[in-house]
Amino acid sequence: MTRAHWLFGDQLGPAFIAADTGGPDPDAGLLMIESRSVFRRRRFHRAKAHLILSAMRHRAAELGDRVTYVRADSYREGLRKAVGRKPVTVHHPTSRRAADFVNALANVTVLPPRGFLVTREDFASWADAHEHGGLRLEQFYRHVRREHDLLMEGSEPAGGRWNLDHDNRESPPPGARKLGAPAPYRPRENDIDAEVRHDLDRWERDGDVSFVGRDGPRMFPASRREALAALRRFVEHRLPGFGAHEDAMLAADPVLSHSLLSSSLNLGLLHPAECVDRAEAAWRSGEAPLNSVEGFVRQIAGWREYVWHLYWYFGEDYRTSNALGHTTRLPSWWNELDADAVTAHCLSVVLRQVRDTGWTHHIPRLMILGSYALQRGWDPAALTDWFHRSFIDGYDWVMLPNVVGMSQYADGGRMTTKPYTSGGAYIDRMSDLCGGCRYRPDRRVGEDACPYTAGYWSFLRRHRSLLRHNARTSGPVSGLDRLSDLPQLLRQEQERGDAAP
Repeated sequence: MTRAHWLFGDQLGPAFIAADTGGPDPDAGLLMIESRSVFRRRRFHRAKAHLILSAMRHRAAELGDRVTYVRADSYREGLRKAVGRKPVTVHHPTSRRAADFVNALANVTVLPPRGFLVTREDFASWADAHEHGGLRLEQFYRHVRREHDLLMEGSEPAGGRWNLDHDNRESPPPGARKLGAPAPYRPRENDIDAEVRHDLDRWERDGDVSFVGRDGPRMFPASRREALAALRRFVEHRLPGFGAHEDAMLAADPVLSHSLLSSSLNLGLLHPAECVDRAEAAWRSGEAPLNSVEGFVRQIAGWREYVWHLYWYFGEDYRTSNALGHTTRLPSWWNELDADAVTAHCLSVVLRQVRDTGWTHHIPRLMILGSYALQRGWDPAALTDWFHRSFIDGYDWVMLPNVVGMSQYADGGRMTTKPYTSGGAYIDRMSDLCGGCRYRPDRRVGEDACPYTAGYWSFLRRHRSLLRHNARTSGPVSGLDRLSDLPQLLRQEQERGDAAP
């Protein structure tokens, strides 16, 4: 191999080998390195490790003789085996650690990042112009819509409104166990998956690595063909019903109408442009309503782009943000995904979903898992690492802003205007998860006190001096003075400690 273009394990789609401006040489050989040390550094979810390795090996099989696939203990060893000191190109990696590594290598040329709609330069220009007013998603989302002509009618947003959130917050249908959406695409395992599972079993037996969670049949695409099938299935059958119940939760229906495309996007198997373009085409042809399409476009062209760019724009110091001073260690039942140890029905259901699949949609992540951790003052850095390890679509760039900024308010409001947490009333309104629970969402004190309702008031009391100056939290904070049982509630929560609720 006279020259090579290196593909990381999340650079698996055609965009990363396209020999256009800013891409690799058209006659470059391709290199992929399967590094065992990646799985030693963190205790990943077993299903996540399976998906990543399966996707890499599927891509290598597709590329055939064009790729040199190296299994090594580390990236450095893999490079030495494959190319020695010969020149290598690679598209900008998605983590700071990997970026620092490749930038320090003398024989590696780093090409611009791919897999996103907005360039680093465009975002920096936008952010520099808006930082004094706050880098808010809504303004960035409008910028992306205008620049990429997404859901636009001339210079105006389709339908006359930029944001149709108001139409996308419906509670589940009364009495429904399932939403009734068409089933999502599910792949079939093959010989590559069997080989991956055999290798992971062997690594665990040898004590080389350790995983958490369960690895059942693979549930998410591991190839470009599978990812395109999943996208087609979503747009044609599930997108029409996505919007209205985007924020709902049902115990027996964890996927509802969600796309399940996040892992395919984050592995590079899909490009965001093809996802939003197909969704917009479905609206323009009358096959999907605007509220569903706008909600999906906002997830991909809004939030995903926003999080990616904030990861780089805020810098490495953002990782240690801890504006609320939260330092409590994550309890063992949480780290082990021990859903059976949890009595609170909502948390048990969601933790079981993570244990069994490595996935749950954005509202359980934010308002069940993240809210519980925020209320109890858990260390945001440790929680970020937990989300990174435990979710099949979790990467450093994904989870750092999502957890530190959105979920834990550890950045003091650089991303969001308030902490996102609530009492049990929100969970009861947006789900069926309170039914059959031993705790009551309207009780804050006593044996049947909801951990979220009690935790919410305890959180407000602990951070009263900060939150009373926030326009969006000052009202609830003033309500603390009307709680005659507040001293009892605070004692109760202190006694509960880190025991599983």
